[in-house]
Parts: sequence; C-alpha cells; structure tokens
Amino acid sequence: MTLAVDVVVMAAGKGTRMKSARPKVLHRLAGKALLGHVIERAAGLGARQAVIVTGHQAEQVEAALAAMNEQRLPWRCVRQSPQLGTGHAVQQAMPALPDDGVTLVLSGDVPLTEVATLQALLDACAGRHLALLTLDLPDPTGYGRILRGQGDEVRAIVEHKDASEAQRRITEIYSGIMAVPTRLLRGWLARLDNHNAQGEYYLTDVVKFAVADGVPVVAYRIDDPVQVAGVNSPAQLAELERAFQRRVAERLMADGVRLADPARLDVRGSLRCGQDVEIDVNCVFEGEVFLGDGVRIGAHCVIANARIEPGAVIHPFTHIDGERLGVTVGESALVGPFARLRPGSVLGPQVHIGNFVEVKNATLATGAKANHLAYLGDATVGERVNYGAGSITANYDGAHKHRTVIEADVHVGSNCVLVAPVTLGAGGTIGGGSTITKDTPPGALTVARAKQSSIPNWKRPEKKRP
Repeated sequence: MTLAVDVVVMAAGKGTRMKSARPKVLHRLAGKALLGHVIERAAGLGARQAVIVTGHQAEQVEAALAAMNEQRLPWRCVRQSPQLGTGHAVQQAMPALPDDGVTLVLSGDVPLTEVATLQALLDACAGRHLALLTLDLPDPTGYGRILRGQGDEVRAIVEHKDASEAQRRITEIYSGIMAVPTRLLRGWLARLDNHNAQGEYYLTDVVKFAVADGVPVVAYRIDDPVQVAGVNSPAQLAELERAFQRRVAERLMADGVRLADPARLDVRGSLRCGQDVEIDVNCVFEGEVFLGDGVRIGAHCVIANARIEPGAVIHPFTHIDGERLGVTVGESALVGPFARLRPGSVLGPQVHIGNFVEVKNATLATGAKANHLAYLGDATVGERVNYGAGSITANYDGAHKHRTVIEADVHVGSNCVLVAPVTLGAGGTIGGGSTITKDTPPGALTVARAKQSSIPNWKRPEKKRP
C-alpha cells in the first residue's frame, strides 16, 4: 500500500444501553478508553490522520481525545448533529479527507481489531477496490448481511431490519469496517438516500453504488469474532474485557511466565517479563511494568509503572504505583505483604520493605530494611540501615517538602519522628521514641524525648452528665 491512509472513526453514538452518563466510547477496557484502543490501532497503521466523528456529548469526547492520543497521530473532530445514520456520519468527515488517499472506516466502540487485520484489509483495497471486513457468525442477528452474486462476488449489504427472512439466514456479516479510495467514496456518499426501514443514510449502500459503477467489491473474511465485537452494554464490555485478558495471559504463558490462574489476571497497559517469572492470582498491572528474571508476585498485588529487578519478591496485597516518576525495586529485594511504594521510590538490591510500610520519593541503598509499620517519604537511606517499627519522616511543613538523609549503618529505633530537613550520621543509633529535629553525629547514640514522670492519684476528666 503506497497511498496515504486517512482513518474515520465513528464516535457519535449515545450508547443508551450502557445506562451511563459517560459517553460509550470513553468506557474503559484494559484500563484504556474504547476510543483510545481504536486511535492506537490507527497510529499502528501509520495513518496520515484520524478524523473522529462526534455527536452525543461531543465536548467530553473531544476533551478526552486530547489526553489519550499523546500526539502520536494527527487528528481532528467533526460533529454529526443530528445523527442520521452511518452514511451521514462519514459525510461529515469528507471535507477533511483528501482525494489522494484511502479512507479506512472504524467504529469507536470496536476496540480490538488487530493492526495486521486492518493492514490486510488495506492491501485488499489496493487503492482501487472497495474492501469490506467480514465474518461468519452463528447468530448474525442485528448485523448487515453480505449478499453475493453467482460468481461469489459481493453485490450488496442488507441491514438486518431491511433483510428478508431468507437474507437473515445468511451468516456472513459486515463488521462495520471498510477501506475505500476516497475519491470514489466521495461520489457514492453524495448518492445516498434514506429510503429504508430506519429512515437513515446507510454507509453500506455504497456497496451497490460500487457494483453499479463496475468497481470491484472484495471481502476480507476473518474467523475471530473478538476483533469485530462492539460494546453496547456493560455485559458486553465485561465479556470483551475477559476475552482481551485471556489473550494477554496466553501470550505471557507462551513466553514462559507461570500464572497461577490465567482467568485471574488483569493487564491494563504493558507488562514485560523475563524468564521464570511467577504471578499469583488477582494481580493487576497498569502502565509500563517490567518484571526481571525470577521475580515472584504474590496474590492480590496492584503494580503500576514499575521496574522490578531479577530475583525480587513482591508479597501479597502490595500496592506499587509509580505514576509518572516510576518505582524501581532492586535485585533480590523483598516487599510486602501489605506494603505501599509510591512515585519516586527506588529500592536497591536486597532491600526489605515489610508489612504496612509506605515509601514515597525515597532511595534505599543495598540491604536497608524497614520491616514494619513505617513511613519513609522524601528520604535518602544508606546501606544496611535498619528503620524501626512505627517510625516516620516528617517531610512536610505545611507548604514545602524537605528531605531526610539517613547515612549508612544507622539504626533507627521504634516510634521515632525524623523532622526534615535532617541528616543522621553514619553508624549512629536513634533511641526509640525520639523526635529528631537536628542533625546527629556519626557513631553516636541520640535520644530526644521528654523525661518520664508520674503524677500520683491523677484523676481523668469526667463527662458532665445531663
């Protein structure tokens, strides 16, 4: 294919059966809006541009597009108002489509058509044919049927509501996806009428115009219904989600990843794995995640935008969320259970982060440990530091964040408060229960707490009774 490809995405529908205030094309599958999947496919084809036809809640759809596309593909929106059918929708896009290219028509609620399938359809078009993506379905109810002539050539598409009983028994359906030379499409769209059961302008009528004009109509038939499945209800969305996740699981297992249960995995982004990775049940991976050789992920973990180096173990119920800064877990580190790593956390080799420990924007060097009930925020922690249970860095003064530096081999006792900015000198010890507000010298024991005192016969205040 040498001609430029312009993609038209139909995204104007209301989606009444979703029973939602959100536009249908913005409902999420695998962590991404349905429309986002379609835009990603268009970008994968190397399309010249995408023209998105909006209508219902157009402002919301157009605002979401700006966020989801990340400038990977030039795009523009056109409005369809009122909404008078699929042919009318594509008519709104025509002023934005140059005649020197091929128009590829996609639907904003059909998210999982593979790039290779679309490329094969474009190849079938070859810049001179009308090419339709078709599929045989055991139950074709609701779909337009492919009508073929004596030589098996495609002669027309008949919509379900307009089909005769004999035509409704045809199982080959039109997916809603077509590729057509733009210069030909422009003329055919100008000839559309709405003389049909729905009173709409059908895009499928261009097939009969192509036949009348002697332009070959070719069908590229696939046998994978998931690729052309649309979303019209929450049940269909859930069904497609599981189909997508099952395919992800199969690809991972084919690469050697051991999944405790392929049906209980959710990948909502990109998951790359080394050799001998093990993933237990009900884990969710979001954004960009890398798991090195021999990494083990316990049950019920949520991991987003993180790099986990070889040999690390993430125990159950751990939450790692790197957001834009990312999180790194070093080689042979142990994290969890019930730990939380927030953006900017960098754990070195053999670091231990235990139960109910939270780390944010902190760097822990080799062998450092925070095993229980602790908080390390905006901190630099040296090698072999032992950070006691219940201790925290007080890093926020109400307006600004400040950094805590804990040098190598420091031992911080339980229930300490380190008021940043502060530096704990190498090899020092902080006595349990201390509130540290000043730098401490290397090798020293530092204790900062009130002298214990007892008041005999002290009476607690009593509530006044009515």
